[in-house]
Formats: sequence, structure tokens, C-alpha cells
Amino acid sequence: MKDVIIIGQGPAGLSAALYTCRAKLSTAILGKGGSSLLKAEKIENYFGLKDPLSGQALLEIGKKQVTQLGAQWLEEEVLSIGFEEGCFLVDTQAQRYQARSVILATGAPRKTIKIDGLSEFEGRGVSYCAVCDGFFFRNKAVAVLGNGPYALHEAMELLPVAGSVTILTNGAAPSFDALPDGISLIQTPVQSLSGDGLLHKIHLADGKELEMQGLFIALGSAGAADLARKLGAVVNGSAVAVDENMGTNIPGFFAAGDCTGGVLQVSVSVAEGAKAAMSAIDYVRHLPKA
Repeated sequence: MKDVIIIGQGPAGLSAALYTCRAKLSTAILGKGGSSLLKAEKIENYFGLKDPLSGQALLEIGKKQVTQLGAQWLEEEVLSIGFEEGCFLVDTQAQRYQARSVILATGAPRKTIKIDGLSEFEGRGVSYCAVCDGFFFRNKAVAVLGNGPYALHEAMELLPVAGSVTILTNGAAPSFDALPDGISLIQTPVQSLSGDGLLHKIHLADGKELEMQGLFIALGSAGAADLARKLGAVVNGSAVAVDENMGTNIPGFFAAGDCTGGVLQVSVSVAEGAKAAMSAIDYVRHLPKA
């Protein structure tokens, strides 16, 4: 079991790892797909830079720092976070990790989609969390929108409770290898949603209509809000709600950087990562001894 698992390999996560490692807490940094900072060609407005530096170069420096201090660097996509028997459970495609504390630092969401009726049926059949809302769709026909491992994970969460589960890839090729029994796959693009107050139909681009009572959005990788909701953490829109110490409403669960909203700057993310780390250090040190 790790003392701290940091989800996200951008400036907030790397800054947090510097502090937790120096505090002698066992630390793992999980993530896949990289930071949005990789797209920055030149960074000039950051303290201490004599010359402009690319985002990639800055991240490489940070990675070298934390790994030299002992952080475990894991290129794995996080699918879900849970809590059981006094510890956090972080599930990736590869395996399950345990931690005494978790810092969420995945950055701001980038995956968006335009489907007629999507916003209209949010909370009325459209959901963003299978663990949170699957119970409300017992024995009903539901679909999951997405084509990656996260979409498959959400579909498998729904399989034991829903009447039927279909993955809609919206025209994209599925990026998972096998489909478990009981889950259907449709690759035709989604055109619109309709219903009478609640979702009843999903309309496809080829003119076909699917009778569905639920649609779970699982595009790309799980974002900060998706992961936070699974734990019951408060989320405001796509931002994870935190206090002045970067703590959520879940003890031991912290968030930092762009995923908390506010000013989306490297300097802010670094500062929030440090604050989240100091809060996590204090939390872990005050846990009862095993």
C-alpha cells in the first residue's frame, strides 16, 4: 500500500510528489495521455526561467526530480477510485492499487461532444457516473457513449443491474480488445436524444432509433469530475470542489491544479500541488498506526 497516490502527471501532480517524497511518504504517480502542458511551445511567464522553455522540457525536469526522490512513475490509465476498509482503491487497466491518501491532479477536461438534446436530458436519463447512478436504472435499457477502456469499465459496472447495456462508439473504432458477454456494440454516430421529460430514445445517424432509458457519457479517459463523483466528492460542473487546503469533502482525498477550476496557469497548479501535498502529509501522519 502506498501512503499517497497522485493521479495526474502534470505540474500539480509533480509539485505534490516533490513534497510527499521529501516527507518520506511512499508515493506513486499514475497517468496516461500526458499533460496539456506538453502542447506549450514556449513558457516565459514562470519564475526562475532564464530562457523560454517548452512545456515538454519543463515536465521532463519535474519527472526527473520526483523519480530521483523515489516516486513510482506509472503510465497507466485510471478508471475508477473507491474506498474500502480504511484505504483508497485506485483501479487502472493493469491492476488495483491501495493508498492511504489520494491527490487528484488530472488537469481540466478536454473531451466534449455536441449531441442534440444532451444537455436537456442531463439528470433525466443522461449520467456521467455508472457507480453513482446505475442503481436508478435497474432492469432498464442503457447505453454508454465512448470507445475506450473507460467506456468499457462503465459498461461493466452497469451490467449487473441494467436490463441491457450497449456501448455506442459514435463512429469511432473501439480501442478495447474484447467485449464481455451481455454488452452490445454499435459504432454508428449518435445524432440526437429525445423523450418526454425523461430520455426515451437515442437517434442514430443512419435513421435508426434505440429505445433507451439511460445514456452514460464515458468519452476518452476518466476526468477529474468523473473520478471524484465515484467517491461521492462534491463537484461543481467539471471542477472538483476543494477548501483552502485543497481538501475535498472526503477525508484523505485532495485535488489540485486545473481540475479545481480557477486560473489555469502553471504557477497556480504548482502552488496548489504543494498545498495538497502538505495536507496529505498531515493527514497520513495522523492516521492510526496499523
